[in-house]
Amino acid sequence: MCGIVGLHLRDAALYPRLGELLTGMLCEMEDRGQDSAGVAVYGDREWSPEGHSSVSLLEVAEDVAGLADAVSVSLGSPVAGQRLGDTTVLTAASGDLLEAVRAVRPDVLVAGFGSDVTVLKGVGHPRALAASWGLAKAQGWQGVGHTRMATESAVTPSGAHPYAVGPDQCLVHNGSFANHATIRRDLRAAGVRFDSENDTEVGARFVAHQLEQGRDVETALKELCSTFDGFYTLLVSNSDSFAVVRDAIACKPAVIAETDAWVAMASEYRALSDLPGVEHARIWEPEPEVVYAWTR
Repeated sequence: MCGIVGLHLRDAALYPRLGELLTGMLCEMEDRGQDSAGVAVYGDREWSPEGHSSVSLLEVAEDVAGLADAVSVSLGSPVAGQRLGDTTVLTAASGDLLEAVRAVRPDVLVAGFGSDVTVLKGVGHPRALAASWGLAKAQGWQGVGHTRMATESAVTPSGAHPYAVGPDQCLVHNGSFANHATIRRDLRAAGVRFDSENDTEVGARFVAHQLEQGRDVETALKELCSTFDGFYTLLVSNSDSFAVVRDAIACKPAVIAETDAWVAMASEYRALSDLPGVEHARIWEPEPEVVYAWTR
């Protein structure tokens, strides 16, 4: 049992409230998973300045300023760094930031990267983690969150969701993939790298691999449904899209709500109950293997 939440804002007047709303949603799902949690926030310009690249890193022991200086030398341009809870976020006005980070720290755990997304993950109670990140103050147009009860792998920062393995992409998952070992082997044979033994990472890498080959999110998720065995509810997002899909028997709970101002989903309705205007929302339970997707 894990908890998923996601919020896609259509009304720019709500952008300053993204973190506040996402925090409330995440904390409502804390009893579905209390060993770790994570969020992906799109469009917060304090964390991910416009026109910059950002990289979120896990388990960085050294001083943030020292790491930023070392990456600056490798990159050949200034790098800024900040610590948000257990996550270190580096930003630079260069698209080569990720490569420079890996040149300096080849074994570092990358939680997320891109031009719009900041990914924050940690071990501990979701409410405490949200406070350590300052999540309630975040702004932007989209956010995804997850509270985890571990079943398939160890409780570590690398095992927390979201899994953000492509540029500005992320995936969160409630459920279990039965054939993840076989698919991981096939992806590794195709040159895909992995950072954990978590079954969810296999799903995220599979979707990212599909997108790299030119497929859109809806096609990638349909291919996932035909390839993966198990039971799952998935939320997949990137800078421009927000998509939900469930397995063939819709074993894991999910609810979607939509208004002119926003689209939201969660494992349970109570995570949506405080959203502005929810009393006027169209609310439904997603059908099995139907991909629901929205774009900016």
